[in-house]
Amino acid sequence: MSQTILKVEGMTCNHCKMRVEKALQGVSGVESVQVDLAGKEATVTGTADRAQLIKAILEAGYSGE
Repeated sequence: MSQTILKVEGMTCNHCKMRVEKALQGVSGVESVQVDLAGKEATVTGTADRAQLIKAILEAGYSGE
């Protein structure tokens, strides 16, 4: 299992943080998600494809890389 760290732009509150967490948890292969609102990062553990994780962030209304 590996960890992927993604930059997430556009989060301004805990609701945003929870929305990003939920979006990432819905991606196949994700074991766990930790979103750092202040650091604008999401750490994902599992086997999910990075492109799919970024797609989930974009679909949730935020920008990610």
